[in-house]
Amino acid sequence: MRTKSTRTTSRAATRKSVSKSASKSVSRTAPQARAAARAPLPVNTIINGDSIEELAKLPDASVDLVFADPPYNLQLEGELLRPNNTRVDGVDQEWDQFASFAEYDKFTRAWLAEAHRVLKPTGTLWVIGSYHNIFRVGVALQDLGFWVLNDIVWRKSNPMPNFRGRRFTNAHETMIWASKDRNAKGYTFNYDAMKALNDDLQMRSDWVLPICSGGERLKDDQGNKAHPTQKPESLLHRVILASSNPGDVVLDPFFGTGTTGAVAKKLNRKYVGIERDAQYAEVARKRIDRISHADPESLEVTQGKRAQPRVPFGTLVERGMIEPGTVLYGPGKRFKAKVRADGSLVVTGASGSIHKIGAHVQGQEACNGWTFWHLKTDAGLTPIDVLRQQVRAEGSV
Repeated sequence: MRTKSTRTTSRAATRKSVSKSASKSVSRTAPQARAAARAPLPVNTIINGDSIEELAKLPDASVDLVFADPPYNLQLEGELLRPNNTRVDGVDQEWDQFASFAEYDKFTRAWLAEAHRVLKPTGTLWVIGSYHNIFRVGVALQDLGFWVLNDIVWRKSNPMPNFRGRRFTNAHETMIWASKDRNAKGYTFNYDAMKALNDDLQMRSDWVLPICSGGERLKDDQGNKAHPTQKPESLLHRVILASSNPGDVVLDPFFGTGTTGAVAKKLNRKYVGIERDAQYAEVARKRIDRISHADPESLEVTQGKRAQPRVPFGTLVERGMIEPGTVLYGPGKRFKAKVRADGSLVVTGASGSIHKIGAHVQGQEACNGWTFWHLKTDAGLTPIDVLRQQVRAEGSV
């Protein structure tokens, strides 16, 4: 995926372009004039152009999720050979080369500033990198106002060996997941879907996934890799499923051969891709065109209780499902309390919510009143939570 930079044939022209874009992005000069000139968001489109320049054309607060796989600035020195003297196909393209750390930092802050602008208040950003760049990227995004939610270690189950034998084998990459600011609320995290994906175990921040290889690896007409740093779809599947919903817009400003767009389409998300290299962009278009949308039912994910509509206990009283004066019982009828007209419970010497009184009669600090209190029916004691679920099923809350 990572091709993508704003590199031009002339290094001097590149520095000038990046500097100009960075200045525009960070200083926000004439914001009203710039906003007026922006066209509507071109969803399900691959934009062939400079990442920073094209980001600047997108409307404010229009994107739900950004996944960025920027140039890593690998700083490779010389040719890398295997023990059998065959050449390792590394990343040595000009788009991954910067004259200095200062130049790379300016480039990073420019595209991050634009990404921050186009994100909705509830949107989040993912950025992936290696030890060459991810720490510099992390500082830049924090300086620009992003708030780090997690750092994810992608541990490669089949990493490329270290042929020179002078360092540990580089077997992982790091992803930073960040909200738009420290006080952001309402961002998407499908916690229960991630838990279901992980055999009902809480998903951890270290992900063991293979690198892109075999039939998934795109090839050109000569049988060579279409792109040197194509990311596996399994990685993007997890990212997009965790932090977006069907219909959301996913932006990738370094689109490469379109892994982000391919997975977004499979999961019924909209995508916007920006890619400078016309050849990579064409590979991505053909790849995405071959993908069909999944049916909506198959894309529903596991939802936890926090995602369900809130139903106050008083709603059951208002609707006559539980009458004032009804006696509720704790497990085994060891405790009982009377329902009042305002939805509170009363016992000898105390009154309050179903949770407060449940905790009170047990001498505990907290209690889930929905599962603690039971209603006496012809079938025996029934948890009042059954009535809450009935209200939710009606879809009227």
